[in-house]
Amino acid sequence: MEQAVKISCCWLYAISKYGYPVPVADIPAALQEMADLGFHYVELEGASEGDNLLELYTQRESIKALCERLGLRVINFCPVIPELVSLDAATRERGFELFQVAVELAQFFGCTTIQIDSYTPPLKFVGERPYKEMLNYGIEFRVQVDPAFSWGEQWQVLVDTFQRCARMAREANLPFCLEPRVGEIISNTDALLRLMDQVAAPNFGAVLDTAHQHAQKEILPLSVEKLGARILYLHVADNDSKTNEHLALGEGTVDWAGVFTALKKHRFAGYVAIDIGRLPDMDDAMRRSIAFLQDLLPRLGIAYEI
Repeated sequence: MEQAVKISCCWLYAISKYGYPVPVADIPAALQEMADLGFHYVELEGASEGDNLLELYTQRESIKALCERLGLRVINFCPVIPELVSLDAATRERGFELFQVAVELAQFFGCTTIQIDSYTPPLKFVGERPYKEMLNYGIEFRVQVDPAFSWGEQWQVLVDTFQRCARMAREANLPFCLEPRVGEIISNTDALLRLMDQVAAPNFGAVLDTAHQHAQKEILPLSVEKLGARILYLHVADNDSKTNEHLALGEGTVDWAGVFTALKKHRFAGYVAIDIGRLPDMDDAMRRSIAFLQDLLPRLGIAYEI
């Protein structure tokens, strides 16, 4: 019997409503709204900024109890810890301490995966900076490179960090994954493949994010082919490929039939997380996205749960 993909809700929904990072006090309301939309599978995120992650840890029991009452399962935990890729060794060590907290949270909630990003490179941004406060779209970056900056050093830090994080996750029996994002150190499929080759950790896989990769002008079905079984998790949102907007599904130019046909070829049966955000009609846009998948997946012969 074919295994079903599972439609879930990304944390960007909560960020869009409550800001970044989402205050821990607002997490119950966000989870209630996800449940009201019909979701049973959700993400959860905690940031190093302002001790958000640590506060989440202290409130973990009550948040888990709420999830159980609402019939929600937290399937992916995403700690946002840019300290992990700092060129300063002491700062990185603080990042690893926080990542260990995140691993414990992922275990506590029974997550299927733990995810981090590669974060913004240490460049001097003149004007707009990516992800300074939250996900921003259509901005132009101008940077100044410090003469003392070494890409080789930054790359080695990245490899070492991901090896160590993968090992920490593996000790907790957790798959560990990375999402390439516009404006970050790892921003496309081939950069991720290069990192995977050098990290060489069996539990290290990919988050395929259709919005970010479409904005990178990638051919998304080809990205699926390149990554294959290393895709552990899927973020789905639409855009016009000109900016990294996260629109409702079917309201941009993503080749959805091509993406899911390629995923079917590789027997992807994981979580398809709707990752729309920064929209004026978030709940209606989420309902449209759910309906889009409920129409598309059966036509492609793909079973699903929500």
